[in-house]
Amino acid sequence: MDYRVFTVEEANRLVPLLERVFAEIDEARERGRHHHEKLQMLDVLWGERVEDPDNPDHEEYLEHRRGLDEAVESVEETVREEIVERGIRFPSGGLQHGLVDFPTSLEGRWVYLCWERGEPELRYWHEVEGGYAGRRPLTPEQAAVMGEDDPAELDDSRLDF
Repeated sequence: MDYRVFTVEEANRLVPLLERVFAEIDEARERGRHHHEKLQMLDVLWGERVEDPDNPDHEEYLEHRRGLDEAVESVEETVREEIVERGIRFPSGGLQHGLVDFPTSLEGRWVYLCWERGEPELRYWHEVEGGYAGRRPLTPEQAAVMGEDDPAELDDSRLDF
């Protein structure tokens, strides 16, 4: 797989988009929660009988089932189109906690620029295996050279997308 190498400047230009994307994801997740709660109530009332077409609440069940499916699909589509297809990755727990990683290079190796929702710009980076706990402040000197390496010359065997 070919990976994109981001510069700090390129990643920073995407921060407003990421804030908007996370807001869209929040809205879809809230719609999904609403439909899930309604489905749980119907399940308590009817159990498996709610799926019976003769059940008086069957149409409501179908409506909430469709709503939940659409909310899940909306999140998946937004993540795929707005995050993954741009070459950005979600670390473990990233979707829930508003974290993304931008693949970049530093001194001939892959590293990640790390952004957390609410940060006005990228301020941290970490080694590929470092994760959130390994975040380090981004210095101006590092920012100036990150993403300058040719991705074809970098060993991508440790990257996990």
